[in-house]
Amino acid sequence: MFKQLFSLDKKTVVITGGNGYLGRPIVLGLIEFGATVIVADLTIRNIGLERVHEVECDVSDSESIRRMFRQADGLTGRIDVLINCATYGAGYGPAGMVENLSDDDWTKGVDGALGTVFRCTREVIPYMEKAGGGSIINFASMYGVVSPDPSIYGDSGANNPANYGAGKAGVIQFTRYCAAHLAAKKIRVNSVTPGPFPNSETQKNQKFLQELSRKTMVGRVGKAEEIVGAILLLASDASSFMTGSNIVVDGGWTAW
Repeated sequence: MFKQLFSLDKKTVVITGGNGYLGRPIVLGLIEFGATVIVADLTIRNIGLERVHEVECDVSDSESIRRMFRQADGLTGRIDVLINCATYGAGYGPAGMVENLSDDDWTKGVDGALGTVFRCTREVIPYMEKAGGGSIINFASMYGVVSPDPSIYGDSGANNPANYGAGKAGVIQFTRYCAAHLAAKKIRVNSVTPGPFPNSETQKNQKFLQELSRKTMVGRVGKAEEIVGAILLLASDASSFMTGSNIVVDGGWTAW
């Protein structure tokens, strides 16, 4: 009985940014639990997995998002889950300091963190209504909850700009808003807040990796597959009484 709660059999999941560092293990986890997955990404990789379809999508462009959902619906006839994983930014490094941040970089960074979630959520609602309800999972960030500690970045060039955290904080609030206003349509909306999950390239900087690890209670950074459990919970009926929630997966970073 309880095992079945986590089943995604006969569910169609759309994940934006599904070919990314965190997106790929999520896709693998979803299909292992029975889902059909639509990977919506700028990059098509032809990964050739059963029950996985790739559809090109630019999440900065509403019309591209509309085309993607039409294709997804045409492929499977329903959309049950949307995972808003894709993001983009601007203003990293010295250009991201508040005193240096340009209007254009500010706008692009906030849009990349928050506008992407808004546009995809808006466009998926009619498809989920047609399916009788659904689950939307938004990617926030620990930097939507706490400020970056400037001392850990040094000369790494990875300094996190203010527009990113502001946008991700907006994702958490937008999640709550949508949870309240879409509940009548039987659409649940929750967010996941990852902590430090540096990609393979960033992990080459051992000094920076040590600084990130020092900030967590468990003394290390996250492995990409460690985000999958929270996603499977929110995508499945195991979370049927959850909406408006924000699940933090950060090794204890924000709980000090």
